[in-house]
Amino acid sequence: MRTTISAGSENGNCCWQIAVSLGNVGPVANAGAKHTPMQLHILQGYIQNIYLVQDAAGLLLLDGCSRADIATVCNFIQLQLGLPLNALKLIVVTHMHPDHAGGAHKLRRLTGAAIACHPKAPRWYAGLLGRTAHLIDVSLTWWVASRLSKPKRHIWYNPILKPDLLLDEQVLPDFPNWQVLYTPGHTDHDLSLLHLPTKQLYIADLIVSVKKRLLPPYPVCHPNQYKQSLKRVRELAPNQLYFAHLPPRTGASIDFADILSQAPTLPKNHWHSMKNRIIHALGWQTEQH
Repeated sequence: MRTTISAGSENGNCCWQIAVSLGNVGPVANAGAKHTPMQLHILQGYIQNIYLVQDAAGLLLLDGCSRADIATVCNFIQLQLGLPLNALKLIVVTHMHPDHAGGAHKLRRLTGAAIACHPKAPRWYAGLLGRTAHLIDVSLTWWVASRLSKPKRHIWYNPILKPDLLLDEQVLPDFPNWQVLYTPGHTDHDLSLLHLPTKQLYIADLIVSVKKRLLPPYPVCHPNQYKQSLKRVRELAPNQLYFAHLPPRTGASIDFADILSQAPTLPKNHWHSMKNRIIHALGWQTEQH
C-alpha cells in the first residue's frame, strides 16, 4: 500500500486529500471486494471532519455531517472533483447527533444518494424525551462552534431519520471494501467503518481529545457497551484511525488502556447529569463515577 497526503485550502475551507493506492492486500480483505484505487478526501466541516470516499463505484460519505456543511460537500464534489452531485451514491449516518446526521436528508434531496444507518438510529430522538435531547444536542453543537470561534449557523434538522438502508455488521452496498462495525456506547446505535484492504478505520466520536488527552466522548450513554467497543477497536489493530474531531492517527499510537481507565461506570448523559445536579443541590452525596 502506498499513501500520499496533500493539504490545501479552497474558499476558506481547509481540506486534505489522502490518495490510497492498493497493492497486495492482506488476508483481512473481503474476498469479493474489488481491488480498485480509493481516495479519501477529508474536509473541514462546521465542527467536525468530513470524510468523502472516492472510488470506482462513485462517492461515499462516511457520515451525514451537519446541515451547515451541505454547501461545503456539494462545492467540493462539483468544483474540486469536477463531478456531478449524483456521483454521491451513499451517505452513512454513524449516529444521530447534529454533526453526524444533520445534513443527510438535504444531501439526499440534492444528490439522490441513499442514506444508511443502524436500525436503532431512527428512534433515537423519538418521543418527548427524545425531542428534548435533540434540542440540547443542537444547543451543544452551537456551543462547540463558539469554542472553535465559528459563527452560529443554521443546523436544525429533522430528528427522525428516514433511511433507505439499515446497516449492522455487513459490507456497504456498492462499496464492498468497507465493512460496517457496530460500536455502541456513545449512543445505542454507533457505527464505525473499516476499509478492509488497508485496515483504516473511521470511528466517529468513539474517542475525543480534551486538553491534548484522548478520552471517552460525552455523552457515554452505555458505559459497558462503550468499553467493549473500544476493546474491539484495539483488537482489530487498525493501521490508521480517523476521528470526527481529531486529525488521523496511527492505531499503534493510541493508548487504549488509558482511555478505558477514564470510561465511566454509570451513564454520562443529559439526564444523568441533571440528576447529579439535583442530588448536589439537595446536599446528598454520591461516590458513583
